[in-house]
Amino acid sequence: MPLLDPAHRPTLHGGGATAVEPATGEPLASFTLAAPADVESAAAEAAAAQRSWARTPYTERAAVLRRAGDLITEHAAELSEWIIREAGSVPGKAEFEIRTAAEECYEAAALAHHPLGQVLPSAAPRLSYATRVPAGVVGVIAPFNVPLVLAMRSVAPALALGNAVVLKPDPRTAVCGGHAVAAVFAAAGLPEGLLHVLPGGAEAGQALVGDRHVRVISFTGSTNAGRDVGALAARHLKRAHLELGGNSAFLVLEDADLDAAMSAAAWASFFHQGQICMSSGRHLVHASLYEEYIERLAAKADSLAVGDPYREDVQLGPVIDRGQRDRVHGLVEASTAAGARLAAGGSHRELFYRPTVLADVDDRSPAYAEEVFGPVAPVRKFHTTDEAVALANDTAYGLALGVVTRDTARALELAERIPTGLLHINDQTVNDEPVAPMGGLAASGTGAHFGGTANLDAFTETRWTTVRATPAGYPL
Repeated sequence: MPLLDPAHRPTLHGGGATAVEPATGEPLASFTLAAPADVESAAAEAAAAQRSWARTPYTERAAVLRRAGDLITEHAAELSEWIIREAGSVPGKAEFEIRTAAEECYEAAALAHHPLGQVLPSAAPRLSYATRVPAGVVGVIAPFNVPLVLAMRSVAPALALGNAVVLKPDPRTAVCGGHAVAAVFAAAGLPEGLLHVLPGGAEAGQALVGDRHVRVISFTGSTNAGRDVGALAARHLKRAHLELGGNSAFLVLEDADLDAAMSAAAWASFFHQGQICMSSGRHLVHASLYEEYIERLAAKADSLAVGDPYREDVQLGPVIDRGQRDRVHGLVEASTAAGARLAAGGSHRELFYRPTVLADVDDRSPAYAEEVFGPVAPVRKFHTTDEAVALANDTAYGLALGVVTRDTARALELAERIPTGLLHINDQTVNDEPVAPMGGLAASGTGAHFGGTANLDAFTETRWTTVRATPAGYPL
């Protein structure tokens, strides 16, 4: 029996919308979008339901999360098809999403069992302790690129810790990133009113951030949108956890084994058409390896098949829409006009953009200086370690760093000079595990607020409590 039933999608008041398959342009499903009034009513209902959920024994909350993980695995074929067709993912990427989303649920179930406080010393004759309590209603705004995982990594721990959730998925992936999440938790036995899925645009997002019932915002998306979310949240004196864009460096030192490194180099920029915040947007390669590296990476790019991931055996699918394709192509063309050498790619058919390698880039190359969010690998040479560090640091972002070398001690020492939220030695920059903290610095976000025990800080408040045997006396 299918998990996703179109009849169970909520009727909202922001107008009709259609889920479109980017590979073909064909419609997949119809749904309605949320208006600000829908957000207001959903948040109020969530706040009312959350009070009893917070009092529910942790064992029952954990059981719901475990069943949700089991259901994701049980319905993997159905969910994978949606991820492939609606998000333009290749099957391997869809399998990763299914596996990781299930693990997010299991890890969240374990969170419900964690110690939630500590006894504190006190100078007074009293018991003094601190406890974590649910934040209340959590607003989650999730993007299109890894829709199931990037929704689930906030929804699952927030629910496990006793919160209610209002989820606003990107309308371009409203089914696999939103309605699928609702269907999983409904089938897992989550009480009604605790999870609301409201696909919508900027107005719905603003209403969610500003709603008086919503105490915490978990946002994943672009840096520009994240700045707006953070500013609006600050105006309403609420926490906003922001996981934003990146332009991560992939450093290849002079002793690197290119035979071993080339698959990681290609994955770093071409996985899911480069539509990953952790993608390597700057390949920094020692001058002694530079020309060979470009030749090998270009050959790898030329060998990759690009096409319809649902009907063909390909390594890359389509980018999400025409706007994204045109932005990617515009950055590539502007970079070649500024002097960059096109070593591979640089062309497209409909939404299928060829994996692209740009050589001889510099600060004037927009595809090197900006986050592309497409399958583009700009390559720049360096001569000394100090120059590599300076180039890696010359960005507003601070998300991920990859270093390839035979000397791991040197890599660790070098990385101390390059502030980032994530570091991967002898690996590329696109890595994610539910047990690991996730987050970036500077324009990449507000730090590691996702993954493992970091979720405790993200989705609870800390309350100080004291208890005396008799009332305290004061000199008044």
